[in-house]
Amino acid sequence: MLDISPAPTAAAPERVARSVALLRRRGYALTADRLGDLCLGGPISETDVRWAAAAARLQVIDGLVVEHAGASRAAAIADRARGHALLASDYVDMTRRFVRTLVAAAPFIRSVWIAGSLASGGFRESDDVDLNLVVDDGHRHLAYVAVNLLGIAHAMAHRSKPVDDLTRRPLAPRLMTANLILESSQLTPLARVDEGMAFELLISEPVFGFDVFTRIVEDNPALLGHFPQLANKRATWLIEPPRARLPSWLFPAAADSAARALGRAAWRYMQWTRRHRPDALARVAFVRETMRPYTLFDDRAGA
Repeated sequence: MLDISPAPTAAAPERVARSVALLRRRGYALTADRLGDLCLGGPISETDVRWAAAAARLQVIDGLVVEHAGASRAAAIADRARGHALLASDYVDMTRRFVRTLVAAAPFIRSVWIAGSLASGGFRESDDVDLNLVVDDGHRHLAYVAVNLLGIAHAMAHRSKPVDDLTRRPLAPRLMTANLILESSQLTPLARVDEGMAFELLISEPVFGFDVFTRIVEDNPALLGHFPQLANKRATWLIEPPRARLPSWLFPAAADSAARALGRAAWRYMQWTRRHRPDALARVAFVRETMRPYTLFDDRAGA
């Protein structure tokens, strides 16, 4: 008797193809087993991923499931994944120490998650560390300035760190970056509950304020419609909260307008330094587009 396993559901090829496309837009790809864990619509087995990939005319190159158009980049992505395995632990520890200092100095920060390449598995030493934050209302720009000022001080001890066109700065490398900053009142409901936002939450690694993270998922059930895996999200990188934090009265919401002016000037300066690096400018523009309507210093959104 032939041992024939039943074919996966008809929706599996579409789900896998959409997952691969979502990853490709973010610049990376996953192995079949990892893709199964993070598949749009819920986890599926590695066997089902490979069946669906074949049905969707995807390819497996260097162990990664990719679209035909992305085949040329598979080797580079696989190389990043191998480098990540060697570097990630040290950078996660470094980031957890930084976050502990950050939340002690900025009591208006309620939650911090590691995002970007360090969370997704493609970190290389020239990358910066992306942080997503939730802050008290009226403190988004204060949080941006706090991350950058403390980030500069932190980076001074790592001036020998390799850089690329995105992380090169005059005094010290860009090491810690505020990727997404949400105010508490923006959480319920989120303005965006699409698959891109759901995936951002799924791959993020909470470091502080996990209760806030879980409340976002609970209060926005549409996110679970894209990635049910969010219901079982775990936080293995949590820090011990600092015993003492600066008093909140030092940071009134009225100070946010001054922080906005300072932050905007600093952001425009950094864009000016990249004026001869079109690839870096294009990458910044892409990331900002994926963050709308939460993008800071966005004339289109008035933020």
